[in-house]
Amino acid sequence: MKNFSLVFLLIAFSSTAPAQPQTNLELATQYFSTQEYDKAVVYYEKHYETDPYSGYAPFLKCLLLLKEYNKAEKLVKKQIKLRPADITLLADLGAVYLSEGNTEKSKQQFEKAIKSLSPDINQIIVLGNAFIQMQNADFALETYLAGRKLMRGEYGFNFEIAELYSQRGEHQKMMNEYLDLLESGEQYYPNIQAIFQNKLHNDLTGTISELLRTGLLKRIQRPGNAVIFNDMLYWLFIQEKDFESAFIQAKALDRRLNEMGSRMLNLGRTCVSNNEYKTADKCFRYIVGLGETGPNYIPARIEMVNAAYQRITNDRKPTREELLALEKEFETTLNEIGKNAVTAGLISSYAHLEAFYLDHIDQAISLLQEAINYGNLSSQFKAECKLELGDIYIFKGEMWEAALLYGQVDKDFKHDPIGREAKFRNARLSYYLGEFEWAAAQLNVLKAATSQLISNDALSLSLLIMDNTGLDSITDPLLIYSRADLLEFRNHDQIAITTLDSILSQYPAHSLTDEVWYKKATIYLKMDKADSAAHYFEQVFDKYPDDILADDALYQMASLYQKQMNDPSKALQYFELLLTKYPGSLFAVDARRQFRILRGDKL
Repeated sequence: MKNFSLVFLLIAFSSTAPAQPQTNLELATQYFSTQEYDKAVVYYEKHYETDPYSGYAPFLKCLLLLKEYNKAEKLVKKQIKLRPADITLLADLGAVYLSEGNTEKSKQQFEKAIKSLSPDINQIIVLGNAFIQMQNADFALETYLAGRKLMRGEYGFNFEIAELYSQRGEHQKMMNEYLDLLESGEQYYPNIQAIFQNKLHNDLTGTISELLRTGLLKRIQRPGNAVIFNDMLYWLFIQEKDFESAFIQAKALDRRLNEMGSRMLNLGRTCVSNNEYKTADKCFRYIVGLGETGPNYIPARIEMVNAAYQRITNDRKPTREELLALEKEFETTLNEIGKNAVTAGLISSYAHLEAFYLDHIDQAISLLQEAINYGNLSSQFKAECKLELGDIYIFKGEMWEAALLYGQVDKDFKHDPIGREAKFRNARLSYYLGEFEWAAAQLNVLKAATSQLISNDALSLSLLIMDNTGLDSITDPLLIYSRADLLEFRNHDQIAITTLDSILSQYPAHSLTDEVWYKKATIYLKMDKADSAAHYFEQVFDKYPDDILADDALYQMASLYQKQMNDPSKALQYFELLLTKYPGSLFAVDARRQFRILRGDKL
């Protein structure tokens, strides 16, 4: 009991004890933050008297802000006596003279500081940084140039000097500094590359890009040039997306360094990702030309077919001749290099071509079943093949087989994005079959999915079902619509349009009307019938301006006029209408960008 009372009294005493007084530095800082410099200087001076080292810099700054130049000069001179070896104090004295407008005396002090330098890297950098903090790039540059002479080749301060030249707008001198440094040692290449990547990103006029290209070409032409300059020129071409020049440079490097096509393979893949299929094909054919025994021969053959596949399938309406030629290329390549785990990705693309473009369903199924059974394949890839196979079974009308495959992937990858994709496809299959209640239940689970794409698709389909299966709604129109959806999925586009038209004739003014028009527009878009697509998109936002699809249709309409119908004035009109009428649309950001491009703004 006594112990408890003692603790209680101690707590009570501590709670009522007066707060510790603030220190001089805390008071000075507080007044300085509120720009009460006349009060702050009093406490900075008191703090300085007790600690002339840490108290010096803030005291000097406050004096300069109050324009007490005489007192500031005395303060600096006192510090010089205390620390005669610290030459940055000479620069501080110059800063005091400069603040009071005495440029001649300030220049004398700055030059005196630079002349006082010794061959000490740290001392040179400290003085250079002192001038930079004063925003005096000229004397900072003079400091580093003097330091370079003092160090006699031991350290050249290239990074520091180059950045100062950049600040002064002397881009040619900046370029020379970096390239000199690169010539002195290839270990600097990653840093220099990162610096130029940033500078090229902000190079709106193209000045730095052109200077770098010219500088590299000059150094490459020197006798016994360092290969690193060729490599950097190759890197520059890729940054500029000049893939044809990058190909020429890669070929030269491949031969000089005996790379056996490794660089060329990476360049080809980069070209494909940038839709530069012509150059990509040249890259892969170059590697194939090196011979079948080369280490990159098989990867190049695979990538060559993949590039052709992406080029043709990315086309809105590939010709039958192109598709058959691509089929032949798949067949020839797989016959030559074999069907195995290495070529499984190629087989999957081949199956997609057969099913979705050539309507060879049984062959596609056979190809995917074969790929799934290969050993040494990741479970993720096998799951992707199963989803593709499920889609193809829908093409064939074997819905149970599709549901089984989707279910397997859902079960095996319950907490992964691909598992949620499988669940969505199963829900979509139920929707195709008219099992709307079951589909809605599955879609509700997916609404909270972390994958934004799956969540949005699930939400759209869920809203469609919910809006058209209420107590006052009959499900027959939605059943017809889902059948049309399935027909479009199976690429039976014309039959899908006819099916959609039956909804409009049998159920005029039904709540599905805008959905029907929007679906017809997207199908006509796929069929490369821009005028028909534009007509139905216009119907949606004109007749149903408050519906959820209105801004989608307006955005599609604007994009159609911009990219396919070559009518920029109408595209501009529709983008402006979207921004005015639907400012909260998901398409608003891109619409604003496209609007500015069409208007001729400099982005």
